[in-house]
Parts: sequence; structure tokens; C-alpha cells
Amino acid sequence: MLRPACRPPAAGRAGCLALGLIPAGAAARARVHSLTEQGVPQTGLTKASECAADYPSSCLTPQDLTNAYLPGEQPEAPAGSPQTIALIDAYNDLNAEADLRVYATEFALPACTSADGCFQKVGASGGETSSSLPFPKTKSELELFAAGTARQRAEAEEAEGWALETATDIEVAHAVCHNCHILLVEADGPEYPELETAENTAAKLGATEISNSWGGPEDGNDAQAFNHPGIAITAAAGDDGYLNWKQYATRGEEGSPYFDGADYPASSPHVISVGGTELKLGAGGAWQSESVWSTEGAGGSGCSASLAAPSWQLDVKDWAQVGCGQERANADISADADPTTGVNIYDSTTYPYEEEGQKLTTVLHWVPIGGTSVASPIIASMFALAGGAHEVAYPAQTLYSHLGSSLLHDVTSGGNGECGGSYVSCSGSLSSPLDCGAGALICNATGGYDGPSGVGTPNGVGAFKPSGTPAKIPEEGGPSSSPPGEPSKSKEEQPPGSGSPGPAGSGGQTSGSSSSSSTVGETAVEPNGSSTGAGTTDSALETPRITALALTVHARAALRHDRLARSSLAFSCVLSRGAAVEVTLAVQIRSSVGTHWHTLEDSFAFDATRGLNRRRLHGSAALAPGLYRLTLTPAGGAARSLTIRVP
Repeated sequence: MLRPACRPPAAGRAGCLALGLIPAGAAARARVHSLTEQGVPQTGLTKASECAADYPSSCLTPQDLTNAYLPGEQPEAPAGSPQTIALIDAYNDLNAEADLRVYATEFALPACTSADGCFQKVGASGGETSSSLPFPKTKSELELFAAGTARQRAEAEEAEGWALETATDIEVAHAVCHNCHILLVEADGPEYPELETAENTAAKLGATEISNSWGGPEDGNDAQAFNHPGIAITAAAGDDGYLNWKQYATRGEEGSPYFDGADYPASSPHVISVGGTELKLGAGGAWQSESVWSTEGAGGSGCSASLAAPSWQLDVKDWAQVGCGQERANADISADADPTTGVNIYDSTTYPYEEEGQKLTTVLHWVPIGGTSVASPIIASMFALAGGAHEVAYPAQTLYSHLGSSLLHDVTSGGNGECGGSYVSCSGSLSSPLDCGAGALICNATGGYDGPSGVGTPNGVGAFKPSGTPAKIPEEGGPSSSPPGEPSKSKEEQPPGSGSPGPAGSGGQTSGSSSSSSTVGETAVEPNGSSTGAGTTDSALETPRITALALTVHARAALRHDRLARSSLAFSCVLSRGAAVEVTLAVQIRSSVGTHWHTLEDSFAFDATRGLNRRRLHGSAALAPGLYRLTLTPAGGAARSLTIRVP
């Protein structure tokens, strides 16, 4: 039986994806969660050995992870290439460093503390002082909320759940990479803009890898916060199977957490989407086998509803059988996530739970944890062991370059959909999460690429090092690089506030960030002809396509620190072939009759060449605070837009 650390996400919010395993045996339950005769809750497992005794196939140790994914290799990043793994979580885990110290001591790992410079905890702004950290700032404040109003109690419970997620993230990262620096960035809360702010802070503070063990519904946009070329950014693909079908099945129940769809930010083409497996160890703790995680939860997968597949996915030889067309598919790679083969985690934060209708609290201490929350930091740490992204702009590409090689364990069995491989009532239409589609690789494992396991699981660090000449990080004014992808379905743009908007404040519409919106008009996406795809020529492309539209580094810096002058609004994009491009800027206007976009007198046109192009708006006047939309329209092609909030 599973207990999620966090409540399912509401619109505009994300939920953490750690899953605790509740013991089934009477003796184990008595030690962990049952009441004493006096009605006082027990205190959980106070010894790591108790976890292994109660859960024989779970409670994996750092040595188990090394044996499984680093056979014959050292769990240390190269001495000449120091690595900093950032973990993005919500709320303040008051015991994070202390819990990591207990974990390291128990398993004889090198110490990782703030005193020795290995561990650093910061708030979303990057500050380390108490005033810079989010709620709760003290144990007293947490206890006050836990005994306060209904709203305060809910926030306290949410913060306590995220503390278990935080402990999982930092301890798994340290378990896999013993000499990596651990940077914990604590967002003010689980709303998308709050987590995205923390994401940008991690990149600003020099993280070489960033792990996100949380997710929620897509809103049609891809936030700029996840587009940091040259940083290996991982994101958990979800814990409820193909398109969250396990939630879908309970959608009619009161309080159902249902949303059907691919988890975001894992569905962003800029990140490395991490699915889940069931790991089995053999004699001596060596890797024996892995299958798709589909019991006691299920690893996430699914086709994005609005974000396009990167070229390295489109180039997979069995891509047509995946079932996503031109859309992005979760996942890219996978690792152990089944709670029944989960990891042993130490957490000393008071944790709320219910038993026999009573609301109780306990301190878990040692507890088996699963979910793609475990898989995401494993994969981020594997990139760290390999020395980082090696200047590859979007390191997921590196993984696909090794597809089918011995550097990856190919996961070929299992499925994560309702049909479970039997197809008794499967029509194969993929029309709902309850119809996973016989033979559709988005929810069924096969040799090579598939949705639930991606390219497979790690077999040493080799798969995390570039093969050949992948696209490198583009420099301003430098050569073109391969874009990660572009939207591929036509979808009329709607002004914010009209139609069916996504989660409020989500996507790229945050202060100092930007996002790519839907295209306008029909467009077909083909491999872009760069070093990551099959070679093409200008004449082979029927229409010009714009990809990788983004503000330049200098423009983003100006947006964060100053009022943005029009001349500072510099942007870059990649064109599939040369074309005249019209540039327009619109501002969002709110009035008594509704919300609409007003086009400003900043339009101009330029002759774009195939590959990378950089331009800026004209004029020195500052842009007033508000929401703006920059749109580029190539002659004969589909428009691309970027939404920018000027604070």
C-alpha cells in the first residue's frame, strides 16, 4: 500500500512524486504506524536495518544503487570537473542537512555539510539566511500552523510532505555521487511560478545538473525556466502510469485528484524526462533485470498535448509505433521507481497520516521511498558522474546517441496502462488513459525506445557522455545549434482569460521569464537537418519553420535587473530555411469588456538565413510593466510567439 508524500496537484500547482510504502504485515505495521494502547502514535523505524527487515525487496542502500547502475565504477564525479547537483523543492525542510548527516553516517558515505562546503541550502532568491528561506522558518512556526485554522493546517501538512520529498532528493543524489556538491533550492511554494523561480536560481548559482521530482498538468506553454542549455535538467515523468490513468480511474470519486495527460515539466523538450522501473538485484547485489513499473503505482508516460518532440526523438527508428505523431513523448530514460524496490531514506520531520479515521502524526525516520522522485535524482547524478553535459546544449540528445548500445539496460517487458499487456478490452485507439492501445509503444515496453522506459536504464556512466558531434551550447552571434523541438499541431492562440486557460501564472508567464506558445496555422515538423537529424536541404522543405525562439542571455539579464528598454529586447531563433520574417510586439490590455492583445508600433521585418538568427527591437523607450507577446512570422510559414512579463 502506498502513501504519497504530497497531495495531488491542483490547477497551477505541482505535486511532489515521492511515494512511501506502508507495511502490510501486522508486526511491521505495529512498529510503524499503529496506535499504542494509550492512543499515542509510534515513532517509525529508528534503525536502518528495521527497514530492510520489514521490506525485504525494498530499502535499497547506496551500495545497491552503485551495484545496479555503476558496475565496476566509482560513485564519484571526475576530480577535474567538480559537479553541483541542484534539487528543486517547495517549502523549507528544517531538518534537511541534519537528515543528510544521519544518512551519510549510516551508510559510511563521505560527509556532506554546509561547514565543509558540500551542502548548501538557499531560498528561491538564492539567499541562505533564515529570512530568505520559505515557510516554515522555525519548528515553532510549523507547530503553530499545524494547530491553527483549516487553511494553516493544510499548509503545514503540505510542507511536511514536501520535507519527505526533499530528504529523498538530497539523499539519493549523495548516494549516487559521493563527491558532488548538493545545492538545495527551496521554492516559496508548489505553484509553477514559484518552482520556476527556484529553477532559474539554481542555474544562476552554477548548478551543473538540476533535478525536479515534481510535476503537474501541462498548460500549453513551455517555461523558459527549463531552457538552460548546457545544464542536465531532469524531471520525474509521474507515478500514475500512462497519462495518469490510475487517477483517471477514480475521477468520479469525491476529491479525485484526476488530471489526464503527460506530466510537466517532464514533457518539456528542453529537459530529460525520467520514467520508472522495477529493479531486481541478483547474487551479490548485482543488476539482474528491470521491467516497467506498473504495480503499487506506475511510471509515467504519455504524449504531450502541445509540445513538440525534439529531433532526436523523431529520429528513433520505431518512432511511428510510439503513437505520438510529432508531439513530445515521456520518457527519455528511466531508473528504479517502484516503491516495492525503493530506496531507504531517513526523514526526521513530523509527518501527518490517518489511521482508523483518526488524524495522527509520526516521525518516519527510516522509510522505503519510491516514485519517479527517486529516478530523477538518480539520472541527474549519473550525468554528474560523467562530468556534466560536456557542453551539449540539451543533454537528452546524448542518451539517444547510445540507444541500443550495451551502455544502457534495454527494458523490454511490462506496460504502464490500464490494459497491462493483456488487451482484453483494448481497442488500440489511445482515445483515453483507459485504452492504452495494443502495440502502442507510448505505454508498452519493447526493444529499443518506448514511452515507459525511454532509451533504457543506466549501465555505467558511458551513456551520459556524448557520442559523435552533438549540438553544443550556442554562443551569442555564434553558429547555429539544433533546437530541441517545436509545436507541431495547429492551435489558434487565445488571449489570456479567454477560452479554456491553463493554470494561472504557469508556463512561461512569470516575472523575468518567457515561454513559447502555440503555433498559428497548420505546420508539419520534420527532422531539422542539423547534426542531430537526417540531412536535408532548403529545397526539400516546403515551408520555413521557426524553432528555438528565446530571449538572449543579455535580454534575460536586463529583464531581471532593470526596466526593459525596447533596444534591450534581443532574441534568437533558428529557421529551417531562409525567409523574410515579420516581427510584432503586442501588450495585454485588460478592460471592462475583457482581455485582448494590442499590437504596438514596434513591428519590423528582416531577411533571415537558414540556421541561427539574432535581432533586437528598435527604440530606447522602456517597456511599461505588463505582459507582452513577441511574435515572429516567416513568409509562407507558421508564426511563433514568446510571452514575456515585464515586472
